[in-house]
Parts: sequence; C-alpha cells; structure tokens
Amino acid sequence: MASHHLAVREELSDFEWAEATIVELSHAMEEGRTTARALAEDHIARIEAIDSAGPRLNSIMEVNPDALAIAARLDDERSKGNVRGPLHGIPVLLKDNIDTADEMETSAGSLALLGARPTRDAFVAQRLRAAGAVILGKTNLSEWANFRSTQSSSGWSGRAGQCLNPYALDRNPSGSSSGSAVAVAANLAPAALGTETDGSIVSPAGANSIVGIKPTVGLTSRAGVVPIAHSQDVVGPMCRTVADAAAVLGGIAGVDRRDKATRSGRDHASDDYTRFLDAGGLRGARLGVWRGGGFGHDDATDAIIEEAIDSLRDAGAAIVDPTSLRKAGHIEDPEFTLLLYEFKAGINKYLRTRLGLPVQSLDDLITFNEEHKDKELTWFGQETFLQAQDKGSLHDKPYRKARNTAQRFARVDGLDRTMRAHRLDAIVAPTGGPPWITDLANGDHHEFGSSTPAAVAGYPSITVPAGYCSGLPVGMSFIGRAWSEPQLISYAHSFEQATKARRSPEFASAVKTEDYRVR
Repeated sequence: MASHHLAVREELSDFEWAEATIVELSHAMEEGRTTARALAEDHIARIEAIDSAGPRLNSIMEVNPDALAIAARLDDERSKGNVRGPLHGIPVLLKDNIDTADEMETSAGSLALLGARPTRDAFVAQRLRAAGAVILGKTNLSEWANFRSTQSSSGWSGRAGQCLNPYALDRNPSGSSSGSAVAVAANLAPAALGTETDGSIVSPAGANSIVGIKPTVGLTSRAGVVPIAHSQDVVGPMCRTVADAAAVLGGIAGVDRRDKATRSGRDHASDDYTRFLDAGGLRGARLGVWRGGGFGHDDATDAIIEEAIDSLRDAGAAIVDPTSLRKAGHIEDPEFTLLLYEFKAGINKYLRTRLGLPVQSLDDLITFNEEHKDKELTWFGQETFLQAQDKGSLHDKPYRKARNTAQRFARVDGLDRTMRAHRLDAIVAPTGGPPWITDLANGDHHEFGSSTPAAVAGYPSITVPAGYCSGLPVGMSFIGRAWSEPQLISYAHSFEQATKARRSPEFASAVKTEDYRVR
C-alpha cells in the first residue's frame, strides 16, 4: 500500500499543471510554453491516469471527443491575435446535468436520458464556448442531483457508479456536484461548473477542499439544465482558487431570454468578477458568526473554524459573535414541499425539450427505473420521485403556502433580519463537517451544513478551504445578501490569501478513526 501512495504522489508531482491557476495557464499559452491543444491533451492524459486508472476516482462521466479540435481552433485564433478573454483555451468540465449540443450525452447520471442528445447548448455552456473555454467533458454526479431518494449515496449515479473523494478514497465526495469537485481537487481540470438547489455546490466543494460559488438566483441561467426547483436552482463555478472561480463566474453570468429569473440580474451581472479580488478585502468588513450553522457537531470542525475566525480578525474584519437565524430550524419542511412541487413541474417541462427520449414525464421516469431496477435501484429507491409525482400543480394552495413560508423564514425573518439588526456585511459558518465514509447500503451520513438559508432565500454563498481533520477537508462559507457576489468574492479571496489552507490530495485509501485530529 505504501508503494501505491508513493506512485500516486509521484504521478501528482509529475503533472506539469498541478495546482496551476487560470492566469498561470493563460500566461503559459501567451508565452508559447504550451497551447490550448496541449493543455487539453495533458489534462485528458491526467484523467486517464488518475480517474480511469490509478485511484479510479470515477469523477469523469465522459471526455468530449471534440475537445482537441476545439482547442486547436482556439490556438489558431490566438496565433492571429484574437484572444477572447481570460478563459481562452482553458479546459473546463461540466456537470452531467448541463445540456451540450455535441457528441456528449446529458444524462443527470440516469440511464433514462441516454441516446437522445440535446439539440442546443445550455446558456452557460454557450457562454463558455463564446468565452473561448474548451469544454473538456462531463462529470459524474449524484443521480438526478440527489433528488430521487432520501437514502442515496452522494456521488453515485446509475450511469457511472460511485465517485470517490481524493483525500481518502473511502470517504464520500458529497454532492450533488460530486464529480465537478473531485475533478478540480485532483487537478483533472482547473475549473468545472456545478449546480445547486441546496448545498450541491458548496457541500462537495468544502468536502474536496476547493472553492465553490453559489450565485444569487438569477445571476446565471438555468436554461438547458436538468431542474429540481426554479425557486432555488443555480449554476456556479468550482475551482481551486477564488480568483479562478471569479473568472469563470464572469464567463457564465448574464441575462438569458430562456430564463426569466435572469432579468432581475440585468443590473447586477458582471463579465469580470476578478476586479473584486482584494487581498485586503476583509479590512473593515463586519462579519457575523452563525453559531447555529454547523457548530457543536464535531470538535475538529469547530477547532478549524475557530482558527479561521481568528484569521478573519487578524485580517481586519470586525467579528459579531454569535449571530442567529431564528427561523433556520423551521425551513426544512416547507422547503421540501416546495421542491417536490417544483421538481414535478420542472422535470416534465424539461423532458419535453429532449426529443427522442423514451421518457417524457416524471411518471415515465418512475416506470423506467422500475423496469431497470437491477441497474438503477440497486442501492436505494425512488421515494422522492414518488412523493413528487403525487403532488398537484404550482397553482395548488399547499405549494404557494410552502414557498411563501420557506422564503419568508430564509429571507425576511432570517438573513435579512439578522444582517440588518447587526449591520453585517456577511455571515460565516462551517460549510459542513469532514467527508463521511461512503455507505452505499445505508446512504449518506451527512450530519450538518450551513447551506439552507442562502439556498432557500436565493442568496449567494462562497465556500473556501479552511483546514483539515487528519487530512480530510473542512470549508468555511461566506453568506451574503442578494447580488453581493462582489463583496463575498473580496472577503473570500482575502481569507484565502491570509490562510492559504488548500493543499493537494494524496489519494489515501482511508483515514484511521483513531488518527482523527486537526492538522
């Protein structure tokens, strides 16, 4: 086993672009030290060595067969003096619930969506192509973005199986943007897109020691993305640094006529979030510590976040500790009702855009899973699908009541009230605890997280690596008001530069529980 770990570490150190940032990769292309095609080739080779073989992380669903040709065209543009922007030639991965009108499938991890590819790109994929990014492939995920069963294992899909955490292979990557987080953490690509309804960007980002930005609902389009709930769904960047995540966010934010929610972001979207990066951004910031948001469950996590709070103070932030969100504990029930109603309506609408599929409704999906239960229902069921199918329309009074209640508790009686009362610029809390042992038979053992208020409110949050418990990552979240991405990026970048907590994974086979301690 020791020789295996040594070989893996050598593989990591031998990779020329390990931990390289988007700016560093861009400079390498500008200086002629590499090309977009060579970068794509190098990262594909890395995927073959680390994901498909070696530790077999299983984070990549498929590699784009057009990636090298796309990269070559971008090299030709660069040679003629046409550089589209900071993402020109940069390899980017997409979660496999984001439509691409190319040779790749878009399946949400389900066998039911294979064989009839989308006829047009999702808006965010279209934006990345226009920005000059090379869409390198699709990533594994929690099937149906973890909305099929309450007993699921995050990172498992019927199409690809279980994704592994690169910091300890027996640990869960969290989800639902599991593969996106794992691939970026393991240096299979410098950037990926994830999606979130509640925790699906920030939780796997925290569990894999990367940066994840969950934007304000309406900043990024959901058109062409397999939905859960239009009230909460967002697309966001997952990268190894705040600067990289800011660069990708600028590439995908914008108004899309296919997603009316983006109209509200017309005066807020920026095509350059890197201008808000400020190593001194925490000076004078007033940050509240949400003690109800994940403290008190795990001593090691608490110790890491307490040290992170000290770092915030040292960087010049005024800390208000504690702050509380009075209604946070009452959001879960109305939120779940909201999600059930909106999923049924949303998935039925989405499936009608996928011509040629054998499934055209949620009812069809339920039937498909039963008919293919040997592959789809091996480890857990579809009780969430069944609950959603039993719901009525979005005109039903129970839906409207649940939505109003959940959003009031999260916004007016939650984040808005607390931030106004304490004159806060942002709230901080543990993103979650260290990743748990993957248990396909019994499902996730996820105990706590801080994602729900921002998710239900539709407000932004950013998670940044904060430390490690015996090599297992812990992240800290910065939560803000609607459209406060510029401020959160400034705070997150300042914290990141002050702490420089992230370190590369070593692909340990397991973490001994007796060695569980803060390092």
